[in-house]
Amino acid sequence: MEREAGVNAYRPDAWLPTTKKEVESRGWDRLDVILFSGDAYVDHPSFGAAVIGRVLEARGLRVAIVPQPDWRGDFRDFTKLGIPRMFFAISPGAMDSMVNHYTANKRLRSDDAYTPGNRSGMRPDYPSIVYAEILKRLYPDTPIVLGGIEASLRRLAHYDYWQDRLRPGILADSPADLLIYGMGEKPVTELVKLLEGGTPFRNIKNLPQTAHITGNVADSPDDIVLFPYEECLRDKLKQAKNFRVVEEESNKRRCARILQRTNGRTIVVNPPYAPVTTKELDAWYDLPYTRLPHPKYKDKVISAFDMIKFSATIHRGCFGGCAFCTISAHQGKQIVSRSSESILKEVGLITQMPGFKGYISDLGGPSANMYRMTGRDERICANCKKPSCLFPLVCRNLTTDHAPLLELYRKSENVPGIKKICIGSGIRYDLLLHESGDGASRRYIETLITRHVSGRLKVAPEHTEKKVLQVMRKPPFEMFERFKKIFDRINSEHHLKEQLIPYFISSHPGCTETDMAELAVKTKKMNFHMEQVQDFTPTPMTLAAEIYYTGFHPYTLEKIPCARTKSEKLSQRRFFFWYLAEYRPQIIRFLQKINRHDLAKKLLE
Repeated sequence: MEREAGVNAYRPDAWLPTTKKEVESRGWDRLDVILFSGDAYVDHPSFGAAVIGRVLEARGLRVAIVPQPDWRGDFRDFTKLGIPRMFFAISPGAMDSMVNHYTANKRLRSDDAYTPGNRSGMRPDYPSIVYAEILKRLYPDTPIVLGGIEASLRRLAHYDYWQDRLRPGILADSPADLLIYGMGEKPVTELVKLLEGGTPFRNIKNLPQTAHITGNVADSPDDIVLFPYEECLRDKLKQAKNFRVVEEESNKRRCARILQRTNGRTIVVNPPYAPVTTKELDAWYDLPYTRLPHPKYKDKVISAFDMIKFSATIHRGCFGGCAFCTISAHQGKQIVSRSSESILKEVGLITQMPGFKGYISDLGGPSANMYRMTGRDERICANCKKPSCLFPLVCRNLTTDHAPLLELYRKSENVPGIKKICIGSGIRYDLLLHESGDGASRRYIETLITRHVSGRLKVAPEHTEKKVLQVMRKPPFEMFERFKKIFDRINSEHHLKEQLIPYFISSHPGCTETDMAELAVKTKKMNFHMEQVQDFTPTPMTLAAEIYYTGFHPYTLEKIPCARTKSEKLSQRRFFFWYLAEYRPQIIRFLQKINRHDLAKKLLE
C-alpha cells in the first residue's frame, strides 16, 4: 500500500480494518487472518500487533485487527468478522498483562497507558488464555496462534508472582494450537508460507521459534529434556536448574530443541531462527504504517502512543543481561540494527506527522547506545552462552564503537524539519566508560550531553551495593560515580543545566534493609532526591524471578535472601524517601536495632 506523506493522506482505509464495515468497504468477503490485541490499535512500529498485521498484509493476505475485544458479554467482538481462512492470532499487548494491571504490591492499577483515555479494565488478566478459550469454544476447528511478550516468556514452566505459584507452560492452560516466541515477524511469515504451500496446520510441528504441546514425543540425543513441571513443583532446586539451562540455550547462536513434560503431555520448544538481517528489519519498519491510532479513537489520549509518537527504534536486542529484565529473553541477546537509510526515512515521516514541532523524542531501543555493536569474531559469539556481554566485565570480543551512532545523530539532525534530536532511551555508561581505542566513546558522551539531552538524561545504576549489583548483573556503583563526574564537568564547561536521573530498585533478590540504608546514604551524598524508583516485581523468565521463587541462584545454587512480604518491601522502599518526615522514625528504629548509628547520623542529621 503506497501513500503520500502528510496528514491529508490518512484515509480511513490506510489502517488495517477493525470492523465488518471496514472489511466490506475493501470488497473482501473473507479474511485470511484475524488478529486479536489486548492493546488499542495504534498503527505504529512500536506496537507489535500493528507490525504483525502489516507484515502479513505485505504478503498479500487479508488481515484485520480486533483491538481490546469485550470478553465479558455476548462475545460479539469475537464473531463479528467471521472465521479466517488460515488462523486466529492473539497478541495480548506490548506489556505483560499482569504488569499492566498490578503494582509490585499487587494492587490494581487505576489506568492503562495502552487504552484510549487510559481507561483500566479493557483487557482481562492473561488475555492469551482468555481470548483463546473463547475462540476455541466458538470455532473449535480454527487454529489459534499465540504471540507477544506474555506468551513468549511463559512458554515453559514459570513462576507467577500474582498467583504466587509455579505455573506450567502457557500452552497447558491455553487451548491455542501454536505459540510463536520472541519477535514474531519471521516465524509468522514462514508459517504462512507453509500454509500457502498446502501444509495442513496440524502438521506444522518443526517450525523454528515456535512451541506446541503434544502427547508423548520421542526425544533425540540433540534435544534438551528439562525436569518435568510436576517435579519442579515438588523441588524448587530443579526449577532453578531448569532456568539456567533455558537461559544459556537461548543465548546461543545454535540452540537445541527443548522438551518439558507437563501434566501428562509434552511442551516442545523448537530452536529459534538465527538473528534477522538488517535488510529484513528495514523491510518491516519500512511498511506503510500511518504511525497514528485508528480514527475511531479520535480525541482520546493513548499515553503509550504519546510517549513514542515522535521517536524511532534504531535496533533490537540487548546484551546487558540484567537479572530483572525480560528484553534479552524476548528480543534476544544479539543486536540487530536498522540501516541509517531506513531510520532517516522514518525520521522524515515523523516530521510530517500532525503536531510535530521539530523535536525527535528518541532514537533508541532497549538501550540507547548499542547500535551496530556486535562481536569482532563471530565464531566466538557462535559458541558463547553467557547471558551478558557486559557483566562482570565488558567482553573483549565486543565492538563498543560509538562512531556509527554519532554519525546517525549527525545525519538525523540534517533532515529538513528537524530542530533537535533527543535521546530518551537509557544509556549504558559501562559501555561509554569502556576503552574502545578510538575515542568515539568519549566524543559520544560530550555530544550526547551537549546536543541530545532534553533537560534530563536517564541512566540505571539500580543499586549502590556490590553484592546486590552482582545478583543484578550490573556494574559497580563506582562506575556510575565516574560517569556523574564526567556529566557534571561537561555541564559546567558548557554552562548547561542538564539533570542526571538515576533509576534504582528496592527489594531485589540479594538486597536487605541494610543495603538500602547504604544506598540512601550514598545517594544523599550525591545530592539525589529519588524520583525514578521502583519496587522489584518478579516477571516470568528472568533470573531475578527464579531466585525470588526458588531461593537459589540458578548458576551457583547459593541461597539468596529475598524480601517477600509487603512489610519487608515497604521497609526497603522507604529508604528511598529518607528525607520525608513520615519515614524517619521507622528508619531510626531500624538503624538503632542493627547498631548502625553511623548510618543514622549520615542520613538523618
